[in-house]
Amino acid sequence: MCLLEEVLEWSEDAIACRASSHRDPANPLRSRGALAAIMGVEYAAQAVAVHGGLTNSGKPRIGYLAALRDVMCFTERLDLESGDLVVRAAQVAAESGRLLYDFRIEAGGRELLKGRLSVVLK
Repeated sequence: MCLLEEVLEWSEDAIACRASSHRDPANPLRSRGALAAIMGVEYAAQAVAVHGGLTNSGKPRIGYLAALRDVMCFTERLDLESGDLVVRAAQVAAESGRLLYDFRIEAGGRELLKGRLSVVLK
């Protein structure tokens, strides 16, 4: 399942992606026809994975979402947003196969979701 349409910009320590899949009635993360805001964590995790692919010049690595912290939802549902989502992730730390990212999701200049996620690389 690929939820992101486009990488808007990226650097060694950050990425911004665009998504419109939140409006798709067939989005696999929907439940009872709605896409809860907390599902934005999957959008953020995919942005982190894309960032890893762009910045890792070596062999691709498998990563596992290990932890979430300080997640705050400022809306109940993503599917009600008429504009595209902008998914941003900024690497805070990378050490011994562990990555830490701050993330946020915006639409129409409004923050919808933010938090921090940890990834453990295999």
